Amino acid sequence: MTSLPGPWRLALALLATIVLPGCASLTAISEDEAFERPPPAIELTGVPYFPQDDYQCGPAALAEMLGWSGEQVTPEELAPSLFIPERKGTLQTELIAQTRQRDRVPYRIAGEFDAIIAELEAGNPVMVFQNLSLAWYPVWHFAVVVGYDPERGGFILRSGREKRVFTKLDTFRRSWDRGERWAIVVTRPHRLPASAEPLPWLEAAADLEQTGRREASEAAYHAGVARWPDQAGFHLGLVNIRHASGDLPGAEAAARRGLRQASGNHGVLNNNLALILAQQFRWDEAEQAAEAAVAAGGRFEADFATTLERVRCRGEASCLAALEHGN
Repeated sequence: MTSLPGPWRLALALLATIVLPGCASLTAISEDEAFERPPPAIELTGVPYFPQDDYQCGPAALAEMLGWSGEQVTPEELAPSLFIPERKGTLQTELIAQTRQRDRVPYRIAGEFDAIIAELEAGNPVMVFQNLSLAWYPVWHFAVVVGYDPERGGFILRSGREKRVFTKLDTFRRSWDRGERWAIVVTRPHRLPASAEPLPWLEAAADLEQTGRREASEAAYHAGVARWPDQAGFHLGLVNIRHASGDLPGAEAAARRGLRQASGNHGVLNNNLALILAQQFRWDEAEQAAEAAVAAGGRFEADFATTLERVRCRGEASCLAALEHGN
């Protein structure tokens, strides 16, 4: 074999240095490796489609997701709040914020192929974030997965200027890997995603509440209670949101239901119940709840003790003043 001139050897060495970091992604993946069980043939043909103008894939993809959830909106309506001219695109944070403003839950699913299939089977399209180029020269893109074709071995997407784009499994894997496998579903707050887990759903409900979407947040808490009644966080969410709206009987009912069903956090639930009862001047019941909170202990035990002391004052100003001054 004829040896190459020195400069050519140097050039090839540099090329190898550039390519080698991405070698792992060049290994093809099979369906057996990608999925725990053979994926079914599925396609959500009714998902809306909007052609994506240059740099407008975010508004188009979100309009498709919202449309499927029942919120009819166009990319043009969404673009002013999503498109960032200096970036020539949209950030995930803007997509998530705008979804909440429409009283929908943007739920991030696990970055697994099985999670995508589970959502499709439940009737939920999946928005994914892709890099359609190379890691060192990214072309970022949002697309909506609407189906899977096992005969051809790939996903069906709403993408770019095509309503129905077939993408081989391994091609999809590469672009999705470069987007850190980010994927969300968009659901009404009373409807849980197929792959929902308690803590992420609780965080999603709380995020709705913190952004002022009270009714949507309450619906999401209710959905959490229905699916995971032993999780205290959903009960506490309902207690707080009802109390904030001035619904003391509703807050009390939520606290008592939590104490019956939740497997933990009884100290916090009893403490909150004591405060609610005290606001209704039901001092004996409030004292009983506050004592139960103190007995439960935990990291908020000092706060529980303070609640008990205040309840025992029975609303007397001099007693409360003495507590304030440490006497």
